[in-house]
Amino acid sequence: MHAMTSLTRRGLLKSGGALMVSFALGAALPKRTIAQSAAAPDVDSFLAIHADGSVTIYTSKVDIGTGLATAFRQTAAEELGIPVERFNVIEGDTATTPNHGGTGGSSGIPRGAADIRRAAATARQALLDLGSKQLNRPAADLTISAGEVHPAADGKGIAVAALIGGKRFSLKVDPQAPLRDPAAYTVVGKPILRADVPAKCTGRHPYLQDLTVPGMLHGRVVRPASMGARLLSVDESSVRAIPGVRVVRVESFLGVVAKDEWAAIRAARELKATWSEWSGLPGSAGFERTLRESPVERDQVVVNRGDANAPKPLSATYYWPFQSHASLAPSCAVADCKESGTTVWSASQNPFGLRGNLAKVFGIPQEKIHVIYLDGSGSYGSNGNDDAAADALLLSRAAGQPVRMQWMREDEHGWDPKGPAQLLDIRGAIDAEGNITAWETQMWLPGGPQGDRALVGPESAGLAQGHGQNAGAMTLNTDPPYATANLRVVAHSLKDTPLRLSNLRAPGKIANVFAVEGFTDELAVAAGMDAAAFRRRLLADPRAIAVLDRALAMIEWQPRPSPNPKPAAGNLHVGRGIAYMRYKQAENYVAMAMEVAVDRATGKVTVRRVACAHDCGLIVNPDGLRNQVEGNIVQTLSRTLHEEVTFDRSRVTSVDWASYPVLTFPEAPAIEVALIDHPDQPSYGAGEAASAPVAAALANAIFDATGVRLRTVPFTPARVKAALA
Repeated sequence: MHAMTSLTRRGLLKSGGALMVSFALGAALPKRTIAQSAAAPDVDSFLAIHADGSVTIYTSKVDIGTGLATAFRQTAAEELGIPVERFNVIEGDTATTPNHGGTGGSSGIPRGAADIRRAAATARQALLDLGSKQLNRPAADLTISAGEVHPAADGKGIAVAALIGGKRFSLKVDPQAPLRDPAAYTVVGKPILRADVPAKCTGRHPYLQDLTVPGMLHGRVVRPASMGARLLSVDESSVRAIPGVRVVRVESFLGVVAKDEWAAIRAARELKATWSEWSGLPGSAGFERTLRESPVERDQVVVNRGDANAPKPLSATYYWPFQSHASLAPSCAVADCKESGTTVWSASQNPFGLRGNLAKVFGIPQEKIHVIYLDGSGSYGSNGNDDAAADALLLSRAAGQPVRMQWMREDEHGWDPKGPAQLLDIRGAIDAEGNITAWETQMWLPGGPQGDRALVGPESAGLAQGHGQNAGAMTLNTDPPYATANLRVVAHSLKDTPLRLSNLRAPGKIANVFAVEGFTDELAVAAGMDAAAFRRRLLADPRAIAVLDRALAMIEWQPRPSPNPKPAAGNLHVGRGIAYMRYKQAENYVAMAMEVAVDRATGKVTVRRVACAHDCGLIVNPDGLRNQVEGNIVQTLSRTLHEEVTFDRSRVTSVDWASYPVLTFPEAPAIEVALIDHPDQPSYGAGEAASAPVAAALANAIFDATGVRLRTVPFTPARVKAALA
């Protein structure tokens, strides 16, 4: 049977008013009822100790492949004195977990783990008090280990489960609760293996894309050829030969649903629709000029120190293009909208934020929407996951059944929100001794209003929503980490952006460090100095000097000016480069050295070795941290060598792996990582920091090999060959 559901915006919103929550808290998982407090400061919001001695951690932070859940288990286990293998983590469930923020900005450890640590420390004090009463011993004489409260010296103890198992603590988190001394840690700092990896490596891990629910239909959305086109007409008869297909139209939102996924895919491809023409994009060719010439919404003076008018005879311009998240599997969501309630399963990095946005867009009280996080294929920033959730909700509402909505590859590359393009002009000066006497950075960024990002499906459906263009803290690391008396940094945020913006891993910082560290290398060349020695003498922080020295030692750096006086090695030219930064000028210290080979005939760049020294303070899990650093390096090499979103006047044209290539396995270099542990210092997240110096170190190494400075990403063979000509 075929049917076409056509709704007006008014009709869609009217039907949305009947949505009600469809679950009883803890009904599906009885253990969850213990941590149901809506107030995040309650210990019971974060932790539940069960009668069998196991412990559940509840958090709105989600593990998108970073090992965050393992770090949470270690943090709580250390404070509670309960074996780490007894811990389980429930993440990103708006009915069950406290809302202590979404996942992003490398905040999982310094904020998420810190919240859990304080809750666990408060719980430990309560357990010691309970044990004191049961054992008739002063609490000060007791300790907790192996899940048992017992005298620190000797004597009989009592299991934690016997004291509190299955019961609430009914306590507020005490921000002053004493924390365990890092010198006595037995769990934090150890390479505890991640429980999720074996199943992921053997194809048994359940991803969101694998989820099925009873009565579920498969959905696809039909996108126009032009991004701003309006739907004029639909010929439903064009898919009449495909069994079980329903066509859904809400103004210019057009989709199909079917019991069979292949039927939905066929219908989306074969459905004939007429769209209006639209050509409102400027095109990606020469977009750096568009950035410079576009109207400015606001100017932000990021740093202003000393004499802004000090002479700056040296100058350079650096450009970073729009980039996609390029998730290996397209975004997916499942929505179940029915009269008795609504549930949305999503891989969003911010389930509570998604719930709030869906509530506003669809006119539903947010407490009546249940969002459940399930692992997706990776995002590192807001890719199309939230959009897919809105698409699924639109289709499920119209169909009256649960709908699994999975984007196609052209949807993911073409319609996901992008990491912004950036243009940076830098001017500077050095004196006869090689000191930086003046520095100025002027940067241009696509912009727009702050607030929630518009969702693609609701926009087509004509639903009122915010049109925020927040892409993260884009202006950080625009100033050099080196001593200079005269410094000025100004960011020009433009009034508009041709493509929706999003926070893509280390938003802004990779391009900023690319420019700052590239120009620092240019100053070193102008001074006739070794690039590493030039930097080192302008650093005062011992931790900064330590990571720089460590990276240099690992790469076996031999002091000399660049470029390499003897680069030739057969048909290749070989060089080395260095880059340093402190992430956000306040967090991780990272130094990175590279060795590259450049084929002058073809322009191909081969990264042979990468040496990275990384200091994030206290290390929670060295194995997980090393994985993060390596992943940052590999992904950013891909972004630097290959990735650029291209678009014409109507649409994004880089919509597949041929037009938007990524790093291949044979291109992955040898990577050596040195982790510098500071147990007495705060612990910072590592999901982003090591990505920031990658492009700069690579560009500096290419210059050392060839004597040519690349200031525009990506470093494709065609671009490199043209620069060498």
